[in-house]
Amino acid sequence: MPSLSSLRTLQRQAFVARTAAHSFRRYASHGSGPHYNEPTGYLFGEKPLPPGQKRKKEAWENVWYVGMYGSMLLAAVLLYYKPDTSINSWALQEAKARMEARGEKP
Repeated sequence: MPSLSSLRTLQRQAFVARTAAHSFRRYASHGSGPHYNEPTGYLFGEKPLPPGQKRKKEAWENVWYVGMYGSMLLAAVLLYYKPDTSINSWALQEAKARMEARGEKP
């Protein structure tokens, strides 16, 4: 059976090796180059095209337009047709129904 001091020494060496391995690891910056997108002066980083050329759309752009404006249209339709659940409209309908039940004109 190993002695207590040798176990502590092994434990300490393992801890130092483990922390040293993690301290040199760089996850996001990859160790070289700028750490952010350098400003180019162009809108969205796209250089202007020569005269007479059209910009080519990327594959995701049409999906984004349909999804964004389609969801806005759907939200507008749903808001327009949403049921009226306010307390004021309920009270007005209830008052009219009670007045008609008593024979009075609302």
